[in-house]
Amino acid sequence: MKILMVLTSHSKLGNTGKKTGFWLEEFAAPYYIFLDAGAKITLASPHGGQPPLDPTSDDPTAQTKDTERFKQDAAAQTALATTLKLSDVAAADFDAVFYPGGHGPCGTWQATRAPSL
Repeated sequence: MKILMVLTSHSKLGNTGKKTGFWLEEFAAPYYIFLDAGAKITLASPHGGQPPLDPTSDDPTAQTKDTERFKQDAAAQTALATTLKLSDVAAADFDAVFYPGGHGPCGTWQATRAPSL
């Protein structure tokens, strides 16, 4: 199974001046479920490259076994740092498209509601 995980490129929460991005646990938990099930995972974001992380999700009190696993997983960190540019992938090439949560994906969804997705 081929899964496209679409992360955000939005780093600010509207006009609030607060930082946002993807929520680490909401990325890490499904990432490892998919990976451990044998899926081929492709990571993409609107701008490509490193997506912004919601800093609150990196707080020590928000950590789980999946976030801790991610922090020890150099391959996963490299994949996250080098997401493909969303316009360079086609949803039709995947069996599933998954949007990890956090406030950032709300803006990503608006930016990606193109006919190809």
